[in-house]
Amino acid sequence: MQLLKPKEEDKDKKKPGRLNPSRIRDHLANERTYLAWMRTAIALLGFGVVIVRLRAFQVPLVPRPGTGWKLGLVFSLVGLIAVWLSTAHYFAVRRDIEEDTYEPTDRWVLLFSLAIMILGAGVIYFVFTSPLDPLSPVMPE
Repeated sequence: MQLLKPKEEDKDKKKPGRLNPSRIRDHLANERTYLAWMRTAIALLGFGVVIVRLRAFQVPLVPRPGTGWKLGLVFSLVGLIAVWLSTAHYFAVRRDIEEDTYEPTDRWVLLFSLAIMILGAGVIYFVFTSPLDPLSPVMPE
């Protein structure tokens, strides 16, 4: 009885794209990263809306539009940009995984970190420069 050995012909007939045994794991990691960027983008969009809508809950001391809407708009725009960039990055990484040429880059991490730092500074500035309602319990005496 002869043991079943793969023929030489069968060894050469590998399925295309299956050269890297961890390819599926790489694709799933790419999808998880993409979904994390999407959650972040949705949070930025939501935070932008919250900043704009906070004015509706507290009557302003000065009857002019104020600057809160600008900060909310910037958060929303950064959220939309994050959606665009993360989608483009997902497909670029997907192509690189398929071609087995993926090399991680630091530019997206640095760019997004810088954007979040600037937005955070904007929130801090907005919170500490906005006039408080005289009836607010937070008002210092």
